[in-house]
Amino acid sequence: MSKLNVVSYGGGVNSTAMLIEMVKRGIQIDLILFADTGGEKPHTYDYIKLFNKWLIKNKMPEILTITKGGIQETLEENCLRCEMLPSLAYGFKSCSHKYKIQPQNKYCNNWLPAKELWKEGGKVTKFIGYDADEHHRAKIPKDKKYVYEYPLVEWDIGRDDCVQIIKDSGLPPCGKSACFFCPASRASEVRQLKATYPELAERAIAMERNANLKTIKGLGRRYSWEDLLSQEELFDKEHIDNSLEIACGCYDG
Repeated sequence: MSKLNVVSYGGGVNSTAMLIEMVKRGIQIDLILFADTGGEKPHTYDYIKLFNKWLIKNKMPEILTITKGGIQETLEENCLRCEMLPSLAYGFKSCSHKYKIQPQNKYCNNWLPAKELWKEGGKVTKFIGYDADEHHRAKIPKDKKYVYEYPLVEWDIGRDDCVQIIKDSGLPPCGKSACFFCPASRASEVRQLKATYPELAERAIAMERNANLKTIKGLGRRYSWEDLLSQEELFDKEHIDNSLEIACGCYDG
């Protein structure tokens, strides 16, 4: 029975290092998928273009960017239309499921090699780039269609190792991959967003203003990003409850 290896690429440090290490170890990959919510920061989109050149040079498939429903609204547009914030702001993770996991599964459901393998009774192997420092996340059980593997955990490669792997490959460092309006962002990251991409910070604030909020105050859950960015002196470490931070299911680096 044939075997198919698919990489779920997050666009950040971990999954980039994982692919580089796979090249070094001679692991063949058949498909690399990046699910785009439409809200990634510009440096992530730029890095994917750069990394694709490296992958082609090393005889690997290019990263295939897919979206929810193909031409349907982005996550940002959905939040604006529904007058809400991403589900993570309310303590849920459906945004990751709908805009990251579902598009990848839908693509594979219509991918001929996968359909043929499933017809034979086999399973697609999906590689996910959780590193050894976050081994607790590597717990998705196998299902009827997939076997999930976590090479970085298996190889005991942590976050610092991933950074070094990218450096040793000759590639420039890649920034954090996450939606610019992600509720999992730390206060320092929100401030950095304003400094680096002020127009994106304004769009995140516009999302907050547009949302019909009753149980939370904004993207920071107990505080709004608008207040954070306009009254920074009031938001020191004592005023931000870090215990409320929730890991984003689609975070990668």
